[in-house]
Amino acid sequence: MNRSLLLLHHLQWSSSSWPRPSPPLLAALSTPSSSMGATMESSVRGAEGLTARERRQLRNERRESKFNNWREEVEERLIKKPKKRYASWTEELNLDNLAELGLQWWAVRVARVSGQDSAERMARALARDFAHIEFQVFYPAVEVKRKLKNGTISNKPKSLFPGCVFLKCVLNKEIHDFIRECDGIGGFVGSKVGNNKRQINRPRPISAEDMEAIFVQVEEEQKKADIAFKEEQRSEAIFKEEKLNVESYLQDGDANGSTTDEKPKRRTRKSSKSAVNSSLTVEDEKLPTPGSSVRVLSGPFTEFVGSLKKLDHQTGQATVGFMLFGKESLVDLDVNQIVAETA
Repeated sequence: MNRSLLLLHHLQWSSSSWPRPSPPLLAALSTPSSSMGATMESSVRGAEGLTARERRQLRNERRESKFNNWREEVEERLIKKPKKRYASWTEELNLDNLAELGLQWWAVRVARVSGQDSAERMARALARDFAHIEFQVFYPAVEVKRKLKNGTISNKPKSLFPGCVFLKCVLNKEIHDFIRECDGIGGFVGSKVGNNKRQINRPRPISAEDMEAIFVQVEEEQKKADIAFKEEQRSEAIFKEEKLNVESYLQDGDANGSTTDEKPKRRTRKSSKSAVNSSLTVEDEKLPTPGSSVRVLSGPFTEFVGSLKKLDHQTGQATVGFMLFGKESLVDLDVNQIVAETA
């Protein structure tokens, strides 16, 4: 620095203390070319008449003429300049410096199961003890609708970021310590700062772009949940309608059937044995075999076609499988109520 000042001082004084040449020497120098001599003489006279400020302005003009965009380069370097580091590690531990960032979003750790309750308690505590500050608590969740067995619809929140709540405020040490003391709060999301003597978790703010992406994600997930609930309601209504149609068809079959063709009363074992044995000996060839297709002649399943699963010759009972509501249902019938289905 001193060397450059001395050099500049020498240059400033060198232009004024330069010895003037004698008239014969000037005449000798002007003989080769009158134009070159006039130019040198004008430059010397101009340099002698300019002050230090005028010379600096002239030098800056020459720079601007050579490099037109040097100002833009300097501005870009200043923009890309890295963030200023704190002078000492003790200043990094001072959480009051976070207030200089202004209104920011912060991520707070909560319990995964009771995250919504913890967020509500934190919001009530801030509104009670810090009513003068501006804050906002955001718990990203989707309202999932489900229809219960009693017909009511329940709304249950489903967290998109379990164990995390977002807080928007101007954070300082007082608010930081107060939030950490709330029930169900596990601290702020941040990074470790300090040295071997002392370390703390310094909260890290969330950018506005990231928070906007979270808001958009919540809206999209909510729309998907609403569409899924509507589809479930529609499919349930179709299933109920098909069930009512089948039940009405069965009731019509019962009404049209003869009242005398009721399900036979249960007989004693001895009488049933004798009756069945006598009938089987006569009509054994007419009975279908297990696995064959049978048709019901009387009862609530009149004209239903099913598959014979089991035939008990002693009790005279037959087990027939019918396809009801997309599933196979087994029904016990009397052998006199079924007949082999002919192709």
